[in-house]
Amino acid sequence: MFSLDCLHKAQAEIYRHMPATAQYSWPLLNERAGKQLWIKHENHTPTGAFKVRGGLLYMARLKASGFKGGLVTATRGNHGQSIGLAGKKMGIPVTIVVPEGNSLEKNAAMRALGAELIIHGKDFDEARAHAAHLSKTRGLQSVPSFHPDLVIGVATYAYEFFENAPNLDKVYVPIGMGSGICGMIRTRDLMGLKTKVIAVISENAPAYALSLEKGEIVQTETANTFADGVACRQPDPLAFDMVKAGADHIVQVSDDEIKAAIRAYYTDTHNVAEGAGAVGLAGLLQEIKSGACDADERLGTVLSGGNIDMDMFKNII
Repeated sequence: MFSLDCLHKAQAEIYRHMPATAQYSWPLLNERAGKQLWIKHENHTPTGAFKVRGGLLYMARLKASGFKGGLVTATRGNHGQSIGLAGKKMGIPVTIVVPEGNSLEKNAAMRALGAELIIHGKDFDEARAHAAHLSKTRGLQSVPSFHPDLVIGVATYAYEFFENAPNLDKVYVPIGMGSGICGMIRTRDLMGLKTKVIAVISENAPAYALSLEKGEIVQTETANTFADGVACRQPDPLAFDMVKAGADHIVQVSDDEIKAAIRAYYTDTHNVAEGAGAVGLAGLLQEIKSGACDADERLGTVLSGGNIDMDMFKNII
């Protein structure tokens, strides 16, 4: 999908707008796990989530191509914030479609970035279909949730992680549409590392697990998890192929396990994680508890986002 040279060029573009994020090994979290863990803090980006990296690169390359029109995309929040922020920086108007019941605070953040926000559909897939309709009727260019430039952009966090937390045996990565894990897999391969990449999903949004089990893409009727960033009903074909080829295995976690991971992040590190942001830690802790990790293994995960509504966070804590 991309070369190491492409990744370094992406870093140069992204670092014009934001610095690299930190990775820490937290003593209390290590005590909880019974081993050393490394956390990549993508909740510390300008939008509080990893996807801003992909949005910045995608929009910078679009502007450089001479694009003069407007864009439309669908989101549950973090992708929309990334495109909204990048659109504001690049002077490109953005329309964003979100489903009914979407996070009020994420909606407010997207409006604050100057995006036109449209609420439509019962879930992300219906919002995505309406975004495609608006693309045709309004003459707007669609921004997909999965695109090579988005993957290259978010892969810069994987490069930072592997460079600064070396010799990781396993990294646990949440899957929504798949840009984060695909960036992690490709970067690991380019750097010649042996780190196992483990995919983590919600058991209430099992499309990736069902698809991997069957060997082909399976669409589910629902994705009923409060962790909206991993509420995927149908994997992207390119992402599915990369996960199938490059992920070691897949772990499914319950909403209760995700909530426990949110609490662990707060009590042990005083960082706020949204549901999807805590999915990786939930999978990691599940495998430690089940005995799937050796005693001397070095483990890592990404806190991929911290954009959780205050009322939901209060109820979980």
